[in-house]
Amino acid sequence: MAEEHTGGHGETAGEYIQHHLTNLQVCRIEGQWVWNSAEQPGVCKGNFRTLNVDSMAWSIVLGLVFCFLFRKVAKSFTTGRPGKLQAAVETVVTFVDDSVRGTFQGQPSKAVAPLALTLVSWVFLMNLMDLIPVDLLPYAAGHAGVPYLKIVPTTDVNVTFGMSISVFLLMIAYSIKIKGPIGFLKEFTFHPITPPTKGLGLIAAPLVIAFNLILELVSFISKPLSLSLRLFGNMYAGELIFILIGLLGIYQLPLHLPWAIFHILVIALQAYIFMMLTIVYMSQAHDKGDDAH
Repeated sequence: MAEEHTGGHGETAGEYIQHHLTNLQVCRIEGQWVWNSAEQPGVCKGNFRTLNVDSMAWSIVLGLVFCFLFRKVAKSFTTGRPGKLQAAVETVVTFVDDSVRGTFQGQPSKAVAPLALTLVSWVFLMNLMDLIPVDLLPYAAGHAGVPYLKIVPTTDVNVTFGMSISVFLLMIAYSIKIKGPIGFLKEFTFHPITPPTKGLGLIAAPLVIAFNLILELVSFISKPLSLSLRLFGNMYAGELIFILIGLLGIYQLPLHLPWAIFHILVIALQAYIFMMLTIVYMSQAHDKGDDAH
């Protein structure tokens, strides 16, 4: 069935799955840029100077789609009877604003709500690409001479890590800005166990500080890992199930529709979780804590 489904190219089920899970890549080898191809699918494997061109291209295109839609609504905004697009955008903006206000204890930075709005909309659009039939665009790209094409950027761990690291760096920047360098360092050394400051307990203070540092660093570093891997894992698994269903060829339709309907919930939920975790992390960065910190 795999051979029939792939247009008679003689692919086995394993080759079909591997083809759909392979990015279009270009890498630097011996001073030249080389593309992976059907003849050399793994030419860029293990090469640090490798670009997943399809993931980057689709991310940029969907980011521009987000900017275009929201700019269009902003320019044609009306207080009268809004159109469907304006109503949808207003709903998203209100939802994000309520989420930010409900999460922050104090006054959030003016950049937090736009950041959350950008992330939830961008991630949702990237996730939404998963509903396009797995063979449609790769098949068209193959006829145009493009050997590989992955159209769901969030199934690429490099994309999810890139977004999570950006959030991570913003969290560090705001922590230092709000709490100061000393206050930021105290979070790693004076929490969760306050080191003794008087008497013989001072002898144990370095051990307590070292224990706090190890504990807090593990917790701190796990934030971008959990943010990126959760999104990547769920979307990659969903894409893989679509590919497995695609192996059935024309018999996939009875299974494809119910899974696509269920996957809409996953698409929206993962965008929401990514946004909420970002808001929570930014809230922690703005929280000055108690005197112990």
